[in-house]
Amino acid sequence: MLLINVKEEKRRLRAHYRKLREQCPPDVKRRLDEALTAQVLGMEEYRRCDTLFIFVSSPIECDTAHIIEDALQQGKRVAVPRCTDRSGRMAFYYIRSRSDLVKGMFSLPEPDPAICEKVSDLSRGLCIVPGLCFDLEGYRIGFGKGYYDRFLDAFGGVTAGICFSKYTVKQLPRGTHDRHTDILVTERFINRNQ
Repeated sequence: MLLINVKEEKRRLRAHYRKLREQCPPDVKRRLDEALTAQVLGMEEYRRCDTLFIFVSSPIECDTAHIIEDALQQGKRVAVPRCTDRSGRMAFYYIRSRSDLVKGMFSLPEPDPAICEKVSDLSRGLCIVPGLCFDLEGYRIGFGKGYYDRFLDAFGGVTAGICFSKYTVKQLPRGTHDRHTDILVTERFINRNQ
C-alpha cells in the first residue's frame, strides 16, 4: 500500500489548481460562472433557505456576486464572513448590500463590523463553501488556512461547495480536520452527499 503525505499532496494540488484557475480565460470563466450561478439559484435548498451564508469571491473563485444580489432581492438574510485572526478563525455578519463591505484582512471585501450585525445562530441556513477543487464526496482543497473547516464544525445548516466541474476529482486526500459539504454544485451537475 502506497502511503502519501496528505499535507504535501494537498500543497501540490493547491498550487496546481490555483495555477489552472489563474490561467482560465475571462470569457470561459464568465460562461462557467453564469452556468454555476443558474445551478445554485435553481436548487431547492437555495430557494427555501431564509439565511444564506456566502463568501465574497476573489477573481479566481467562482463568482458569487449574482447569487448575493439575488438572495438580497429575494429578502433572504445574507451573511458574509470576516476573518477575525490569521490563524483560521472567522465570523459571519449580515449585510444589506455590497456597500456594507470594506477591505478586509487579506485585502478581500468583508462586512464592516461597525455597521453589520454578527450572526449568532449557526444552527440553520445554507452555506456556500469555496474551494480550489472538490471531490465527489464534497471534500475540498481550500487556500490552506482552515477557515471553513473550523467554521463547518460549528455550522448546523446545509452546506454546498461550489466549483467548476473541470476542478473536481473522484477523491481528494483528506486529514482528520477536513469537513465535507452536503452538496457539490458545478456548472454541469449537482451531487448530494447527504
